Amino acid sequence: MSTTAERAAAPSTDAAAALLAGLVARGVRHLVISPGSRSQALALVAADLERAGLVHLHVRIDERVAGFTALGIGRETGMPAVVVCTSGTAVANLLPAALEAHHAGVPLLLLTADRPPELRGVGANQTTRQPGLFRAAARFEADLPVPDAVDHDGTAEQTAEFDTVAATALAAALGEGARAAGPVHLNVPLREPLAGAVPGWLLERATARPVAAASDIESDPEAEASGALYQGGGGIGVADVAPETEAAFPLELGARTIVVAGADAGPAAEELAHRGGFPLVAEIVSGARFGRNVVHGYRALLRDPDLGGRIERVVVLGHPTLSREVALLLGRDDVEVIAVRGPGEPVNLNGTTQGVDAVRVTSGETDRAWLGEWMRASRAAAVDLSPPAPDADGLASAVPHERLGAINAEVEVIRAPLDRAALVDALWRATWPHDRLMFGSSRLVRVADELLSGKKVSVHANRGLAGIDGTIATATGIALASQVEERPGVTRVLLGDLAFLHDLGALLLPPGEDEPRLQVVVGNDGGGTIFDGLEVASVAGDDAMDRVQYTPHTTRLEPLALAFGWEYHRVTTRVALDQVLTAPGGGRQLIEVPLPR
Repeated sequence: MSTTAERAAAPSTDAAAALLAGLVARGVRHLVISPGSRSQALALVAADLERAGLVHLHVRIDERVAGFTALGIGRETGMPAVVVCTSGTAVANLLPAALEAHHAGVPLLLLTADRPPELRGVGANQTTRQPGLFRAAARFEADLPVPDAVDHDGTAEQTAEFDTVAATALAAALGEGARAAGPVHLNVPLREPLAGAVPGWLLERATARPVAAASDIESDPEAEASGALYQGGGGIGVADVAPETEAAFPLELGARTIVVAGADAGPAAEELAHRGGFPLVAEIVSGARFGRNVVHGYRALLRDPDLGGRIERVVVLGHPTLSREVALLLGRDDVEVIAVRGPGEPVNLNGTTQGVDAVRVTSGETDRAWLGEWMRASRAAAVDLSPPAPDADGLASAVPHERLGAINAEVEVIRAPLDRAALVDALWRATWPHDRLMFGSSRLVRVADELLSGKKVSVHANRGLAGIDGTIATATGIALASQVEERPGVTRVLLGDLAFLHDLGALLLPPGEDEPRLQVVVGNDGGGTIFDGLEVASVAGDDAMDRVQYTPHTTRLEPLALAFGWEYHRVTTRVALDQVLTAPGGGRQLIEVPLPR
């Protein structure tokens, strides 16, 4: 006769335990769960892993928010977070985050529960064709075998198979192999009973040294998972995949060269510019806007025929997206363009760009005159956005009208309304190396890119596809991951009002979870003013422009903040903004900055 424990066991829960234990044993530390019926076994195992202190568990009722929260965790840590959801439209809501992860090279693991094969295509509730849904983005995907046996001691063949799947999936997500890091999709079909007792061997397997580490498993989408119903992966063809790592491309000095650092280029771009003596055009989201070679006001300088017009060679790192001037430069047929391969589609705007795995400076003499021209122009183009310093002599003057004039000047500074330039400058100055700063895909990131000086701080942005969706959720993931173990720092995200409203659901955080130190700063100009600077503004009538592009709104942000339990501030001056950004404390703050159109 079966014992109570045996009667309570279920193949679905044992399979979920094997899969999640395999991932945790190999270093996964963050699980993001969206509740659902078909995924309950995975969710309950995740809860046990959290109780044991092995993982950080984040619950989000909106799957799109869950996906972008995991994306933020992956961006910050370089390790994938696991997203668990139920079947049906829940799975489709993960697609935006998966596409961004694909194009930006961010590791991400999607575990989607599903009906078993016999319930697909027959009108069963909440059932669609989930296998292959992420085919255009996934580094590896598999429709796993339906678990059909209970494992009493953690040694069953099925448990070993799911452990191998975990190793293969993690290796693929981390880009261990020919492909870059990115999203992985494991579709997990389950039959009833959908949950049983969590097996006693869960914690032992989750803390054991795995037989196969992720680095021991090649991320080969053709590798077989025993009994898998479907396997595939690789992203959009092979255009974004280097077949094998090649030797660093030798970069001889001599040609008039600049380095362009796009999104996520990282410190390697600054190092290359320093070694070669090249001017560095670094986007604000590149992670390379620092060092003595960085160029200020690069857009105007690229338009200058005496500087931009004389460029002979460009070396590109990262994914440039923020300026037309860089796009035009990379599209010129009279400029040699060398692009270091990234995780997404290769940069090749002129049709003749040479893609390489890496570059190294070799022979030749540094063109100091060329660098000097750029640095002199850069200094002239630099913008000082600092508020005027107080007139100390005037304030201390014994002459009444001099003292009054100094006081009035100081009052004017204090009362001066914020504009976009002052807003981005305030955030930049408030951010230190232990902080994190994220830019949404709004007009403000372009203002920041045009005006801000060099500074070595951690900057994030979803520029893989540059969508406005998921900005707050991504920033929340970054905050949660960067603040574990009581690490210091604040995560700030700057975005426009439409990007804020688009991701409003990300403000909902469940009680009882760790509360991130997160400042969401909304530049509220009442609609999509980014379109005012695009071609549509010159061809559309005012009514049509407002109706379908600017999309004005009158949403009040304070009631929204209070409804979601956020501290709210409305600031209209630079002094007030500086005080809010740097005030001691923590928690979740929504800071609204009204801006003119």
